[in-house]
Amino acid sequence: MSRKISAVAAAISLMATSQVYAAPKNIIYMIGDGMGPAYTTAYRYYKDDKTTKVVEPTVFDSILVGMAHTYPDDNTVVTDSAAGATALSTATKSYNGAIAVDTKKKPLKTMLQMAKEQGMTTALVATSQINHATPASFAAHNESRRNYDEIANDYVDVKIAGKLPVDLMLGGGTQYFIREDRNIVSEFQQAGYQYVDNLSNLDAVNRIPAIGLFAERGMAHAIDEHPLRLTRMTDKALSLLEKDNNKEGFFIMIEGSQIDWCGHANDIACAMKEMDDFAHSIELAKAYVDNNPDTLLVITADHSTGGLTLGADGDYKWERDVVANVKASVKTITKKLKASKNIKQDWTALTGLAYTSEVAQALKEAKAESDKALYKAINELINEASYTGWTTGGHTAIDVQVFAHGKGREHFIGSQNNTQIAEKLISFIE
Repeated sequence: MSRKISAVAAAISLMATSQVYAAPKNIIYMIGDGMGPAYTTAYRYYKDDKTTKVVEPTVFDSILVGMAHTYPDDNTVVTDSAAGATALSTATKSYNGAIAVDTKKKPLKTMLQMAKEQGMTTALVATSQINHATPASFAAHNESRRNYDEIANDYVDVKIAGKLPVDLMLGGGTQYFIREDRNIVSEFQQAGYQYVDNLSNLDAVNRIPAIGLFAERGMAHAIDEHPLRLTRMTDKALSLLEKDNNKEGFFIMIEGSQIDWCGHANDIACAMKEMDDFAHSIELAKAYVDNNPDTLLVITADHSTGGLTLGADGDYKWERDVVANVKASVKTITKKLKASKNIKQDWTALTGLAYTSEVAQALKEAKAESDKALYKAINELINEASYTGWTTGGHTAIDVQVFAHGKGREHFIGSQNNTQIAEKLISFIE
């Protein structure tokens, strides 16, 4: 009798275990390119309601589960986006510049390709060109991230079970997909894909498969043109995937590409607007998971960019209002001030900062020297006024955060290698 009871208990335990660890049907994978811990911290202060004593948490705080190590496999310690994305898409570390190839430059199967093999619907969304390092590392293979045309070709040429690998693509990159030597968009259309080339026409896309390319290369910065363009693409992608209703589920990778670009530029206002767009996109994804409990949302970064610090030059403060008052990227401010006929008026309107005699002198000298000098002067004035510090124009090797929500989130708790994130997601897909 006791043996029978033990057997029943074991069976019940096994059933309970399989229920708890059953694979999710859908996977939403979001990557904040360059988004180190200082970025999510800065964003919390940036969005704070100053009428309350407590600094309110953000969507990032609500789903934080762990940290990830980002080093590549070439002894540099500091990864680039290609090696970082390759680790996050294939569970294999490679060299800087590698697009889903190993250190011997042999192709590595990506989780998106595995998802396609399993019959899942696949999607890529990015504010960079859709064949940039991160999205490319999910759907292409190349020894160099700089081979943009070859990578774009892979989106058609590298088929999975005779099918195109990505069912839905939204981002930039028309110059790589519509070329003199080859019109890849036309090839997609011949394969039955809908195509739009203007973000304002995104609603015209009503089914999958589809491709939307909204800029020659990367889309404009959020602070300069469409403040919530990633949010809009995320909303559309999730609605199309839900409408598609594939019984095998879906896999989508959504990248906040230009957090990194603003970090490289040491442009804090630009970075915070990118963070805001990414945060709103996460809120949509989180809401989707809440309404579809068979879905897993995992978010991380490939690395951190710029060595961002809050507080600089020994002063114990960070002026988030200064950051919030800036109305354009430093790149755009530079162009406008260069052509300005009333630099005092334009400076105040674009930056929210006072046009003091010191500012006037700094801008005058820089403008007379070169465009590069003017850019540098504007950037330094904004960073100094906000007490924002940067250590580099490149990447750093610090650990990045891991966020998860939904079915299977518990697997991502703790400190882990970036390849372990991929291993767990791949185990769900397979």
